[in-house]
Amino acid sequence: MAVLVSNLQKEVPVSEELTKMAEKAAIEALGLAEKSFDREVEISVVFVDDAYIQRLNYQYRNQNTPTDVLSFAMQEVEEVPNEGEVVLLGDVVVSLPRAWEQSKEFEHSLLREVAYLIGHGVLHLLGYDHQKEVERQIMRAKEETILSKLNVQ
Repeated sequence: MAVLVSNLQKEVPVSEELTKMAEKAAIEALGLAEKSFDREVEISVVFVDDAYIQRLNYQYRNQNTPTDVLSFAMQEVEEVPNEGEVVLLGDVVVSLPRAWEQSKEFEHSLLREVAYLIGHGVLHLLGYDHQKEVERQIMRAKEETILSKLNVQ
């Protein structure tokens, strides 16, 4: 699995440790997929600022406010054949300044907040959602599994 991490913001420093955590969180989330992939899977993680994510949120969700994470699937998981070239699963866009603020609010590390947001985003790429209570509980349990495996505070 390839996880490509990009940084398009300048407000919060991106350390090698943060980049590695982003990669690990995406890999752990992908490991929870109910569908197995017989070929290489690629996910892009992009760190942005609040203004950038607000533009995306407005453009794609008609919500003119910043948010912490957005996911953009390249294709539906059910439609992915298990042969051939790399599966471009999609992009997870994280507002790093918002992640920083939330880490302070929830009194845990930035690493944990970023791991949570990326796990959440990748689960969306895999088809999970939280619109209904039962879906929310399933997704939340998977997010906790990801954080537990990463052992991040």
